[in-house]
Amino acid sequence: IQADGTDGDCVTFVLHDEDHTLGNSLRYMVMKNPDVEFCGYCITHPSESKINFRIQTRGALPAVEPFRKGLNDLMGVCQHVLNTFEVRHSCGARGQL
Repeated sequence: IQADGTDGDCVTFVLHDEDHTLGNSLRYMVMKNPDVEFCGYCITHPSESKINFRIQTRGALPAVEPFRKGLNDLMGVCQHVLNTFEVRHSCGARGQL
């Protein structure tokens, strides 16, 4: 959903089957970008499992770019946590903690 009168620098993305777990983590990652002026999300209704995720940039780039980068960065962080867990878990299984 793109806001009227903008060139893509203010966009609301509708994410289905998601909740605060992705919303808050992704918001944190997107807000690390200095070109992002605003980033927030809301749960549409407690009985629905979707969120409205809004990004507004300072106009230097379209909102889809920090959205894509935020998702990629978040996937990288999750992969790092998973790898670290697997290494620690396999060492613990052998009694090497």
